Amino acid sequence: MSAAEQNALTPDLVITTLKDGNKRFINNDLTLRDHSSMVRNAIEGQFPKAVVLSCLDSRIPVEDVFDRGIGDIFVARVAGNFSNTDILGSLEFGCKVSGAKVILVLGHESCGAVKGAIDNVQLGNITPMLANIKPAIARVKDFKGEKSSKDAAYVEAVAKENVLHTIETIKAKSSILKEMQDKGEIRIIGGYYDLHTGQVEFL
Repeated sequence: MSAAEQNALTPDLVITTLKDGNKRFINNDLTLRDHSSMVRNAIEGQFPKAVVLSCLDSRIPVEDVFDRGIGDIFVARVAGNFSNTDILGSLEFGCKVSGAKVILVLGHESCGAVKGAIDNVQLGNITPMLANIKPAIARVKDFKGEKSSKDAAYVEAVAKENVLHTIETIKAKSSILKEMQDKGEIRIIGGYYDLHTGQVEFL
C-alpha cells in the first residue's frame, strides 16, 4: 500500500476490511499472496491500515485472522492485551506517525492471562503483569455464576471487560490518540476471538 492509498482510507472502511478478512479466514479462503515480492516491495516504507493489540497467545495468527499480508497491519502483543507506556507509545507510532486508521484491541476465548489474574497467580514478573487485568475482574463483580477460572462464561466476561478497559485506558492515557479519535481520524475498537471457530466478535 502507498501513502496515497492509505490517506484515502477511512476508519470505517478499514474496519469493514478487517471484518471481510475474518470471514475469509473462517471459511478457509485466505488470499494467495506472493510474500517474497511483498517483502521486497515493503523495503521503501510502510503504510499499514490498522494496529492490532493482541494477546501473546500462539493460537491467534493475527495477520491470518484478518487475511492481511506483509505491511498491512501493525501487531502489538502482550499477554492479556493490556496497555502500558510501551504499548501506548507503539500505538501512537502506528497511528500518529505511520498513519494507521484503526486500533483494534483483540481479546480471546480461554485467555491464560485472564485466568491467571482470576486465580491471583504468584510467579515472578507474571504477577505484576497480571495486575493490569485486575480492574476488569472488579468490573464484573455482579456476574451471576461461579467466579472461577474454571467457569468459561466468567472467563469470557472478564476477557471482554478487559478489552473494554484497555480501550478506556488508551483514551485516558494518550491525549494523542484520544484527539485523533475525537477528530474522526482513527477509531479505537475491541474484538473477541473465538478459538473454536476463528470468528472475531466486534465489541
